[in-house]
Amino acid sequence: LHLPPKARMEAPVCLVENKKNRLRVSSEGLQLLSDIRNPVVVVSIVGLYRTGKSYLMNKLAGKNSGFCLGSTVQAKTKGIWMWCVPYPDRPNQTLVLLDTEGIGDVEKGSSQNDAWIFALAVLLSSTLVYNSLGTIDQSALDKLQYPFQE
Repeated sequence: LHLPPKARMEAPVCLVENKKNRLRVSSEGLQLLSDIRNPVVVVSIVGLYRTGKSYLMNKLAGKNSGFCLGSTVQAKTKGIWMWCVPYPDRPNQTLVLLDTEGIGDVEKGSSQNDAWIFALAVLLSSTLVYNSLGTIDQSALDKLQYPFQE
């Protein structure tokens, strides 16, 4: 690995905590990011809750597990979780994977919270993956602008 020893991550850590619909940067996540000395490529994933975002991010990390996966209809990811791994085929770069809390979870009770998570993912990422169910049609495009309508 080409990450400094402190920045080597065996598993994801929370970067942005979401407690009672209040977002706060995690000091542990911030410290891990500040320990990285080589260029980073940040890939974030956003989309509806319970649609496989964490599973896809585990695959991008080259692992079968890491980001928390659920077997129920309840959302597992809260806030934004980060996993720093070596970038495949680019030995001097670090791939920072950001798995976000799903959009549209009615148990949260705040669509404004969805907008903040979505906006943070857009601002933090080099590449943004929007995970949608089915084909990308007008409904999917409408949902893409949904977080910014609040």
